[in-house]
Amino acid sequence: MDIQSVAQLIPLLQTAIGPVIMISGIGLLLLTMTNRYGRVIDRSRMLVDDLPNAAGENRAKIVAQLQIFWKRARLIRLVIALSSVSALCAAILIIVIFITALWQIETAWIIMSLFILCMMSLIASLTLFIYDINQSLGALKLKLETEGIDKG
Repeated sequence: MDIQSVAQLIPLLQTAIGPVIMISGIGLLLLTMTNRYGRVIDRSRMLVDDLPNAAGENRAKIVAQLQIFWKRARLIRLVIALSSVSALCAAILIIVIFITALWQIETAWIIMSLFILCMMSLIASLTLFIYDINQSLGALKLKLETEGIDKG
């Protein structure tokens, strides 16, 4: 495609709009994930502050919670990294679409590879995000059981 007029540019912009929308959606997911990560870190810091004053069984409970939060924080960090890779691939995809049109290069395999990598990263991120949510529910269940609270 030889880009010499606005009329020739419009189909190219229409092609690039999909990855742009995807970046926007991934950005919203990242916002949710970073908020979740922040809450885990904040709660962990509170427990660490309580640790010097805790003794016996209470100390063991705090340590157990901190171990759970440590695993969750690492998991959420991985989720954020995979989502970021997905957004990065989508951004690179947009650039490649424009460069291939501008220089009239036939690189369908690069475009397909970037899109597949973008989707695979997003799928992995969302799968691990669901796993983290299940982990947090499991931790809550454990806490309720140790406190003798009926889950109903």
